[in-house]
Amino acid sequence: MDPQNYSLVSEFVLHGLCTSQHLQKFFFVFFSEIYVVTVLGNLIVVVTVISDPHLHSSPMCFLLGNLSFLDIWLASFATPKMIRDFLSDQKLISFGGCMAQIFFLHFVGGAEMVLLVTMAYDRYVAICKPLHYMTVMSRRTCVGLVLVSWVIGFVHSISQVAFTVNLPYCGPNEVESFFCDLPLVIKLACLDTYVLGILMISDSGLLSMSCFLLLLISYTVILISVRQRAAGGVSKALSTCSAHIMVVTLFFGPCIFIYVWPFSRFSVDKLLSVFYTIFTPLLNPLIYTLRNKEMKTSMKKLRNRHVTFH
Repeated sequence: MDPQNYSLVSEFVLHGLCTSQHLQKFFFVFFSEIYVVTVLGNLIVVVTVISDPHLHSSPMCFLLGNLSFLDIWLASFATPKMIRDFLSDQKLISFGGCMAQIFFLHFVGGAEMVLLVTMAYDRYVAICKPLHYMTVMSRRTCVGLVLVSWVIGFVHSISQVAFTVNLPYCGPNEVESFFCDLPLVIKLACLDTYVLGILMISDSGLLSMSCFLLLLISYTVILISVRQRAAGGVSKALSTCSAHIMVVTLFFGPCIFIYVWPFSRFSVDKLLSVFYTIFTPLLNPLIYTLRNKEMKTSMKKLRNRHVTFH
């Protein structure tokens, strides 16, 4: 196509979750409640970890606090606009806003993937090397691992946005989802998207698959190591790691499906997008908190202290 025939796209049209007016009103109430619960739940975890010196010095709880902080951002990069769009006939987003959504999604998502690997390593050390746990997972090590996750997420996101923002976009400007995501936006570029798909696989797909494989290896090593030590060790290890395995499945499943197979003729399943951007941040604090005695005890203390104060 002649570059002179390009029409500059200044905004995109989001398709949203559905077209039914009745469903949109229902979804407005439903997702508003889900979003409030998600933000409050994760915020309570962050505040609990910060306010309790014992939790703040616990490696697992420190990592859990950081996971909840990331989940607040993961739930907030697109959900508020989606909720507002349920009451709007035209679901428009500016070009800059679209690129911002892509940036924050991959920044926070990339950081969370690496953080989940860090949490798996923490469980490996706690279960397989309990006597060296506090030495290996020192405060300095935990802070360093969290910073590495943020740096990797930032570099990953910048590399995605850098080539996306400079692509030529023609007249088609309809995004088949409720937010801007890389596979859907690059389809609108006036270029051969096959090459762009290869670039996406080498970045997003590689990060998702490598983190997922590292997690599988970590849990496999944990189970093998515990099985060799005690007969009933496997069930105990599974009980300890079951929360992590559930989070990994809910988070990485949709990500791998979306970013490892960009050449599929089928549109990206909106249900998968809803799952890893809305429901996973909701379930994370519930899953981890219910299975962590330290967190539950500290939350009770924080609640009792707040009630006594009033």
